[in-house]
Amino acid sequence: MKPYLHFTGGDNLYFKSWLPSSKGAIAGACIALVALAIFERWIAASRGVMEAHWQRRALAVTTAKYHTTDLPTPSKEKTSVDIEEVDTQSLPSKPGEKGPLLPERRFPRTIPPFIPTHDIPRGALYAVQAVLGYALMLAVMTFQAAFIISTILGLGIGEVLFGRLGGGHGQIIH
Repeated sequence: MKPYLHFTGGDNLYFKSWLPSSKGAIAGACIALVALAIFERWIAASRGVMEAHWQRRALAVTTAKYHTTDLPTPSKEKTSVDIEEVDTQSLPSKPGEKGPLLPERRFPRTIPPFIPTHDIPRGALYAVQAVLGYALMLAVMTFQAAFIISTILGLGIGEVLFGRLGGGHGQIIH
């Protein structure tokens, strides 16, 4: 491995056995790096799309959880079971005073709830994207100029193809 930018072959790419030294082998490795970089951008876009989906689902779950009411409907008739007795001693004695029965004001959630069907796939997608990012970084660290150009070209093509889908939520390393 040469510690300077070069176009010559003979650098290991990921594995000891993958040692592209001929022009054709270097071209094949460059095509593989372009495909890997495009795939990384697709994963990033998929993460962004799924983040938006999971955010809507989590909002729906929390909204449904906190807004369930058991209000009587017109078809229901009031029975003695529907009428609750109120302890008058727990009510406030003065008009402006809050009593223990009055509900406290709820503040909106600042952290979304843990939903395993959302958070486990989110973690898996993040891990896959991180592995791909590190794999591309290792290719760049060979200082082989063709590998660097191929990686940048693949990331650019992938962003053109998939960048508008993710909404910027899938960024990890770049």
